[in-house]
Amino acid sequence: MSLPELGRLGFGAAGIGNLYRAMSDDVATATVAAGWDAGIRYFDTAPHYGIGLSERRLGAFLATKPREEFVISTKVGRILEPAANPSGARDTEGFDVPADVVRRWDPSESGIRRSIEDSLERTGLDRIDIAYLHDPDVYDLEAGIKQALPALEKLRSEGLIKAIGVGANSADALRDCVAAADLDVIMLAGRYTLLEQPAAADLLPLCLERNVAVANCGVYNSGLLARTVVPDDAHYNYAPAPAGILARAKALAACCDEFGVELPAAALQFALSHPAVATVVVGASTAGQIAQTAARMAAEIPAELWAALVSRGLLDERLVHA
Repeated sequence: MSLPELGRLGFGAAGIGNLYRAMSDDVATATVAAGWDAGIRYFDTAPHYGIGLSERRLGAFLATKPREEFVISTKVGRILEPAANPSGARDTEGFDVPADVVRRWDPSESGIRRSIEDSLERTGLDRIDIAYLHDPDVYDLEAGIKQALPALEKLRSEGLIKAIGVGANSADALRDCVAAADLDVIMLAGRYTLLEQPAAADLLPLCLERNVAVANCGVYNSGLLARTVVPDDAHYNYAPAPAGILARAKALAACCDEFGVELPAAALQFALSHPAVATVVVGASTAGQIAQTAARMAAEIPAELWAALVSRGLLDERLVHA
């Protein structure tokens, strides 16, 4: 495996691409700087995040640091192309940026190469350490497996990138990709969390068998587990949480509270506990959020909490790892 060291906690850079709301360059820089000061050395971005804005902002900061001291990943599979925008419309895919660039799915080798070259230009860095195929199941999983993954293997063999992987919200899609290619790492979004663990059945055992590391992200399930008290209007998978999911999250929070543990701290540390998981990647939009995440990662969690969650049917005993 050619995967570089990632560290326990990684920085997810969607927020500095103006996810949901605009931020200034100064705030974005301060947020990444707080991550660096907290000891984070793995930074994940994508062309999709702010249609290039995240890559530019992240690259501008990392260019001030010694190149051998950090790891950066980005995504491939979606090409960015200029678009006319005479009315000044805003992006419709969650980022508060002008819609003067469009995303186009392209799993071909030429498309993958172009995507890496474009990301290098936007970041201003000399290399990308990890390239993930981004959400192939959303577009064409078969084309992603048959075209994009062999292209990534080729680029790795040429030394253009150090490590390759796939990022997706679907544990089944990731399982198919791990089975089909010689991957170094996957980015698993929201499918191995304190709330739900569908990746535990097939995907994570396969990753252990094939020596594929897991970068676990989306560990708060769209913010459902991100607060000590779960609000009635909480979201799950970017939509209002169904009643059953909401009740489960509240039961988790209540159990954590009995042991003096914040629900987000338990969620964060559980997400890292599986032996297949190499790092947990968490997003941030302010320096304060970084400090909060670092404190949660360092919080003491008694073994009795995990035992209580098991006894109440909120956690499978087989998923409690020492």
